Amino acid sequence: MSANPLVSVICLCYNHEDFVIEALNSILAQTYQPIEIIIADDASSDQSVPRIKKWLQTHPTTFIEHTINMGNTKTFNEAFAMTSGAYIVDLAADDILLPNFVEAQVRQFQNTNLKNVGVVFSNIEHVDENGTHKHYLYPMHPDGTAIKKPPIGNIYKNLVDSYFLSATSMLMSAKVLHELGGYDENLAYEDVDFWFRSSRNYAYDYVDRVLMQKRDLTNSLSSNFNKTRGKKLALSTCKICYKAFRMNQNNDEHKALRNRVRYELRLALKNRQVGVAARFAILYLKIEIRLAF
Repeated sequence: MSANPLVSVICLCYNHEDFVIEALNSILAQTYQPIEIIIADDASSDQSVPRIKKWLQTHPTTFIEHTINMGNTKTFNEAFAMTSGAYIVDLAADDILLPNFVEAQVRQFQNTNLKNVGVVFSNIEHVDENGTHKHYLYPMHPDGTAIKKPPIGNIYKNLVDSYFLSATSMLMSAKVLHELGGYDENLAYEDVDFWFRSSRNYAYDYVDRVLMQKRDLTNSLSSNFNKTRGKKLALSTCKICYKAFRMNQNNDEHKALRNRVRYELRLALKNRQVGVAARFAILYLKIEIRLAF
């Protein structure tokens, strides 16, 4: 019987027919055991579901099939409620885990010198639709270590200030997710809100290796941020920033949030999202008033 803690990998699929099998096979190729797999398809309109069902014939596991699109946050929470693992991986069906992804990050959880670690993350390789290398999240030395390592430990202020890590690289403590009540289902996307809320009370640690490949697609959520779903996503970002304002505990954190709000305000104006820009402007004034007293 394995003494290793169980890791649950949740694979979320939405119109990823060309990539979902490679993503699922990358879970099977992990050097770590035990792993449980939960697959959730959020009402794909392509051939994702037939391909998943064919894969399930030889690799039976839990499969959630939506006929109505529920969105990332609700779909993840539904799958998360079915997990039993001590650690959770949120894998998009167009991304690829390298074979040592789970093992390296579980070991970091077990061997870290930090206290109260809730998340471990790593470097990632960005690839295109064909799997061709584009760039690394953190540029590397020839030996594969990052030239400039990201901050670790209590990084709430760093995360509030700017974007510097990728949710795709994270191994999350199930305890943290349970305490947070999963992802916020009122939001159109999950990662920034999770970063803020989890880092408020838990430390983040880092494995200085490339452990996964993130596929940059022209129709991905991030690439469509300023297109068809732009306003909805921007409104979610605004809600997250207001939540951070309420969570902040000192002026340094307010200054970090001011930096982010300034960036988001400019972005909203650039994209002619007047209503969203107005909300960011109000928050900016609230921060300035707080800093003045």
